[in-house]
Order: sequence, then C-alpha cells, then structure tokens
Amino acid sequence: MKAKGVGNKPAPYLLVFTLFLGAVYLSAIFRTGYFCRQEGSEFMAKSKGGVTVSKVWELCQPIVEGLGLSLWDVRYVKEGADRFLRVYIDKPEGIDINDCENVSRAINGPLDELDPIEEAYCLEVCSPGIERELIRDEHFMQFIGADIMVKMLRPIDGIGREFKGVLKDYSDGKVTIEDHIGENEITISKKDAAWIKLDDFN
Repeated sequence: MKAKGVGNKPAPYLLVFTLFLGAVYLSAIFRTGYFCRQEGSEFMAKSKGGVTVSKVWELCQPIVEGLGLSLWDVRYVKEGADRFLRVYIDKPEGIDINDCENVSRAINGPLDELDPIEEAYCLEVCSPGIERELIRDEHFMQFIGADIMVKMLRPIDGIGREFKGVLKDYSDGKVTIEDHIGENEITISKKDAAWIKLDDFN
C-alpha cells in the first residue's frame, strides 16, 4: 500500500507543524535512551489468521542479523484506535536512530509480502531501552549477574509485588534472584511475574 500523502504536495504550514512534532518526539526518545523509527505509512494485511508474531520473528531475524544486529523482541499491540507492530533490535554498543532506519527499510518489503496482519497497522523499529524487559530464555542467560527489577502478578509474603535484586541463575523458566548484599535469594517462576526488567542497563 502506498504511504499516505505520496504524490500530494503538503501545505507549508502542515510540513512545518509535522517537522515540529517530529523534533519533539525524537527529543523525548533520545532523553530516555529509547530509539524508535515509525513508518509513515500504514499497511493493510489480508491474512485470515490474524497476527502471527512468530512468523514476523522468523522473517525479521535473518534480516536483522544480516545487518550486524540482533532481534530482541517482536510485539503487536493496540493503543487506543491504533495498532503497532514493534520490532525491537539490539547490539552490544547500543542502538541509534540509523540502525532503526536501516532495519525498517530492510523489512518493509518482506513484511508487505508476508502480509501477517489483517488490520491496518504501523511498523515501529525500536531499541529495547535502558530498562529492557527480559522475555526470552536467552535474555536471562545473557544477563546473569545483572541488576534486575521484578513485578509479580501477586504479592510475595514479606516481599510484596515489586522488588529488586541480582539475577543469579535461570533454568527452565525459573529465575533465581539474590539481594544486593548476598544474604538472601528467592526463586520465582517467570510466568508468575508481570515483568522482569534490567535495572538501568548501560
């Protein structure tokens, strides 16, 4: 599908306003250490099966790795009336806006051919951010020894719903967390946590 506005010359005041909003948006992104490139176009997919994140992952992973990056996560979310397909990328030295642009351009065509989503959606290519969520098994294995933040679905007696610690071990969906003075540890099931994030990753 052609991007909105292609072939039409925008009014000068509209162009200035758009650039202003873009500057504000990018300023907020860079302040938080979170980079994201949003496509200006919307895609209308026609597949009857709806969104299949695993198919998007399979499509994007070799493309992202071919650009010298790693694929961190793929998510399809609805926010208000808008739907977003978010592709999170990473590299050891950190992601910048150019990486997001390069990946966005590289996956646009293949995603359009795959046609994985039946609703109109916007594509965003982003970094996981400094407080990235640990989701996949390899994320936990990669960051053993790192400081993490945990929010449980239900409170733990004597601890509560939210706490911090050091990721000591991970195996078969079980996460072992040690306090920062090394005196106590707790093992939780990953599925019992609302989220587990790195604490100010750098």
